[in-house]
Amino acid sequence: MKSPRFERGCRYRERDDRPSRPRAIGPVGARVNATIWMGTQGWSYPDWVGTFYPPGSKQEHYLPFYAEVFDTVEIDTTFYHPPKPAIVRSWARLVPEHFRFCAKVPQRITHEAGLAHMGEHMQEFARALEPLGDRLGPLLVQMPAEFIRDTGTVGLLDRFLASSPATARLAVELRHPSWQTNATYDLLRGRRAALVWNAWRDLPRVTEVTADFLYLRFLGDHKSISRFDRVQIDRNADFGVWARDLRTVLPEVREAYGYFNNHWAGHAPAAANEMKRRLGLTVVEPKMRWSQQEMF
Repeated sequence: MKSPRFERGCRYRERDDRPSRPRAIGPVGARVNATIWMGTQGWSYPDWVGTFYPPGSKQEHYLPFYAEVFDTVEIDTTFYHPPKPAIVRSWARLVPEHFRFCAKVPQRITHEAGLAHMGEHMQEFARALEPLGDRLGPLLVQMPAEFIRDTGTVGLLDRFLASSPATARLAVELRHPSWQTNATYDLLRGRRAALVWNAWRDLPRVTEVTADFLYLRFLGDHKSISRFDRVQIDRNADFGVWARDLRTVLPEVREAYGYFNNHWAGHAPAAANEMKRRLGLTVVEPKMRWSQQEMF
């Protein structure tokens, strides 16, 4: 079998001169139309200047340059407050059409209200992101570790998913091991919501597929790293395990979204590019783009 390559738009494709529909190559040759989007959690990090961003970069330069290297990002700022329409429109203008934004649902919904009676607020949040159009990917529902599974919280989660906008694709991150049950996975499948695969502290790894897309988050320990300008933790073995598990389920999904936090290994862009290498995807080295940026 010829080796796969990765084309712009994040799809595996067999080497073939004939025009064909992009296809993913599964673990045993199974072919599916799976698209992989791999990037970082956020893009506004001054520590990246001089290692990822060109020396002298200012904040207004960050996102356009980021979009030259990666084709997706997880928006962290939406966790603190819904974005203003002008800000959302500016995000859309600064990236190409194939770029995808995934946004974290505001903490008012997930942490303060615990999902209770938040249907209207969720509708408002989805409307705020409408200017992104096709550039909008799934919305991340990150629940706190204190959100423990019991009869009450199961009902809250189910009702929240049922009342969310029909057009929104939701990825649910559950940080307490009590949720790691077949009943949870069945609930999410019934609502077509993806269970987030996450690497967070000592939470046991779960690789269940509950929707037609995957959502992966690589978080690390926020206490272990203070500067984000270089790789500081050897994650070689972890990369191997996660890449293997992702490849295994590619035939079951249409898309996979993956995002790295700086605390995973010290420098999120390097981690995201390393995962792309492990998956056989095309990697854009940021420093190769420095000389092409006329604004510097």
